[in-house]
Amino acid sequence: MYKIALVEDEKNLASLVIKYLTSEGYDVKWYSTGEEAEKSIDDSIDLWILDIMLPGILSGYDLIKSIHLKNAQKPIIFTSARDQDIDKIMGLELGSDDYLAKPYSIRELVLRVKNLLNRTYSKSHSSNHNNKIKTGDYEIDKDRRSVYCNDQPLQLTSKEYDLLLYLIDNPGKAFSRDQILNAVWGEDYFGSDRVVDDLLRRLRQKMPNLQIETIYGFGYRLITL
Repeated sequence: MYKIALVEDEKNLASLVIKYLTSEGYDVKWYSTGEEAEKSIDDSIDLWILDIMLPGILSGYDLIKSIHLKNAQKPIIFTSARDQDIDKIMGLELGSDDYLAKPYSIRELVLRVKNLLNRTYSKSHSSNHNNKIKTGDYEIDKDRRSVYCNDQPLQLTSKEYDLLLYLIDNPGKAFSRDQILNAVWGEDYFGSDRVVDDLLRRLRQKMPNLQIETIYGFGYRLITL
């Protein structure tokens, strides 16, 4: 059973979300403040749903940072009532995996939770006899969803890792932004393809020796080393 942490100060909304998620078989823990949630950050939580605007000192942005200090690949969905681009961009910059503007459909939230859990953990639970890939100075361990540079671990977020794996598994192949959106975010994602460019930029910063070619007006391609 997957365990989900819901950080939401609106009690009525939280009750509704909990009702829907528990009916799908998830174990949901609810926190009304960032301070309460921060005390419970550990690897037992499989997915976080965070509201950006929270009472108290800690915001949803602060929690994203704290969660990723513990586990950089822990999947996160964040929400914001302001529905402004700055909220979405900042959340994605910090490494969250998905975004919903309030008011949102609870059924859509449940669908996104399902898809994000499936994409994250079905990959990490798969295994075969050749689950380590070497490219240049980098080694990708598929079983552990880990990346190393000269034997030193790199802290990639879940989305950064998924994008890396998509490119690594298809070396030399050119992908449009829409293809990358479907592969990394899922076909149910509704939003700007700008998130692809933001994600590529962060991946390049963390893995500067990875030869990712920009195909202007189309998308990206990994050049094999």
